[in-house]
Amino acid sequence: IMDISSGDYVVHIDHGIGIYRGIINLSVKGVKQDYLLIEYAQEDKLYVPVDQFDLVHKYIGIKDRTPQVYRLGGVSWGKAKGKAKKSIQKLAQELYSLYVARKEIRGFAFSKDNNWQQELEMSFPYEETYDQLQALSEVKADMEVVKPMERLVCGDVGYGKTEIAIRAAFKAALDGKQVAILAPTTILVQQHYDNFRERMSSFPINVDMLSRFRTKQEQKKVIDDLGEGKIDIIIGTHRLIQNDILFKDLGLLIVDEEQRFGVLHKERIKKLKESIDSLTLTATPIPRTLHMSLIGVRDLSVINTPPEDRFPIATYICQREDKVIVEAIRRELDREGQIFFVHNRVRSIQKIARDLNQLFPQARIGIAHGQMAEEPLEDIMIDFLEKKYDILVCTTIIEIGLDIPNVNTIIIDDAHKFGLSQLYQLRGRVGRTDRRAYAYFFYPSYRSISDTARKRLQAIKEFSELGSGFKLAMRDLEIRGAGNLLGKEQHGSVSEVGFNLYCRLLEEAVRELREEKEGKEKKEDVTPVIDVKIDAYIPEGYIPDLKQRVLIYKKLAEIKDLEDLEREKEELRDRYGAYPRELRNLLEIIYLKIFLRKLGINSMIVKENKLILRYPENIGIKDKLSRLPSFYQQRLIKEEHRLFGISKFDLSGIKSAEILKFLKEFVINLEK
Repeated sequence: IMDISSGDYVVHIDHGIGIYRGIINLSVKGVKQDYLLIEYAQEDKLYVPVDQFDLVHKYIGIKDRTPQVYRLGGVSWGKAKGKAKKSIQKLAQELYSLYVARKEIRGFAFSKDNNWQQELEMSFPYEETYDQLQALSEVKADMEVVKPMERLVCGDVGYGKTEIAIRAAFKAALDGKQVAILAPTTILVQQHYDNFRERMSSFPINVDMLSRFRTKQEQKKVIDDLGEGKIDIIIGTHRLIQNDILFKDLGLLIVDEEQRFGVLHKERIKKLKESIDSLTLTATPIPRTLHMSLIGVRDLSVINTPPEDRFPIATYICQREDKVIVEAIRRELDREGQIFFVHNRVRSIQKIARDLNQLFPQARIGIAHGQMAEEPLEDIMIDFLEKKYDILVCTTIIEIGLDIPNVNTIIIDDAHKFGLSQLYQLRGRVGRTDRRAYAYFFYPSYRSISDTARKRLQAIKEFSELGSGFKLAMRDLEIRGAGNLLGKEQHGSVSEVGFNLYCRLLEEAVRELREEKEGKEKKEDVTPVIDVKIDAYIPEGYIPDLKQRVLIYKKLAEIKDLEDLEREKEELRDRYGAYPRELRNLLEIIYLKIFLRKLGINSMIVKENKLILRYPENIGIKDKLSRLPSFYQQRLIKEEHRLFGISKFDLSGIKSAEILKFLKEFVINLEK
């Protein structure tokens, strides 16, 4: 729902699939609120209050299959959801077995941070972002327990994943364990090697690499040293996971962009991971990997915050014209920068280079493509890195991980032929510094490209702000459909309820299984209804952009703890200024919702000077009510206990302006 336009299909967890028709501000009995309007079959309409946006998901189904729009109040949706839940149970059982098996493996518990660790971290020349620090503390917490870590760190290009790898590797090496770092290309291995060596130069940690840049003799020595435990941290390509490599005491495996390795390599990686800590870094969040993390099969850390002084990449989608190419290249050359010109057909790549040479006779132009022998290819890449070329005409071999700060313009020829994650990775090759970067995506003519290609180009243009990787992965899923993600047997369920709700139901099923098997009290996940008769919404004047308002409503509705609420409040204040009264009221309602959710209370309604609470009989609210301070006890006027508990409190004498304050203090006391 974060990326939603009027006319899109959405799914409400209780009412089924409908069509989103926008945000409507309604005044009911003098109280103003925003509602999300969903249209159902036979022109039925559902108005969803903003604090309940967490019940609504964007519908992503199977490609080329139009979903059924339901009738409000009919029984069909309940049946469809029940059928999907049944199929989900089977998968949840498999995933739970995986989770249990993983839990039972015993690995190595690393020590807490010592002075050297702090010294290394203090030498980091930049200020860490909040997300980076959060991911670091999660990685360290995983490493310090005996269960082997299996964590995915997902963050946009240039968001500081390498620094997390450096600190984790250093921590492992300090405990005498060896660390293996796998990267998909030799050049990326070289870049990691240089970074790790530089960061650890003041410490007695031996960092080495295994790649084509080493002679046969040097490679043999590295392999021998590894087996004897003389190397603490080794960085390499898939050469590192071949059968002749033996470690003396491997404790941590770090894999950069795992999806770039072939099936056989992935099998070897899987075997290596079995009883050691593993950390996977990715800039392209593949929905399958994310999906596995979302349901707790592997742990997930997401880095969303860009480093300071980063600008979004100026993104242009246009028909190929020489004058645009000249303008783009001239601008970059004038500021002594370098350019990637991506042309993905080896047959005509020489001609492209000649054409550019005619336009820019003074420019030094190199050519790089995957059909070149490995040695000359890497020589060219290193020469480009060392600024011996101004323009590199190349295929998509530059797609992964290359970090060349002086390249701040990329031109992609025939962009309509690329997948969305490829386009995103290619754009991520520029904009790694505080310099404004430019990305040009060319197509032959708008009419000649397919509808799917148009959607992809539109998406890359739309998501040009920093940190769009996750949103793009979800849009890509939407364009391609979620069918190939979970296997054929789950097609029906995904089509029935949509990918987002499917994931939510699966997550709930796995959690319930865990609670049941571990003998924990089963807790119903409630979405409390709060009706307190006050204006509570984000005024248009405060955030004029509708999509942005929807995004913030969704984020607020999904908040489950006070810490996240405080962070969101801070971000709102920082980005948009002081809160208007209506938004302040909405934030107080979210505060109440956090407490009610924890307590398991279904609804809190203020009506005719009374406060009415409704809750399941089995959750112990009755005891909590009996322990309330006398100030509240005296106001209790009625209790009913049938299928549900209902408690009513007299609100006489409390001014309407004081109601929220009273309710906040009430829930705080109730939770004690």
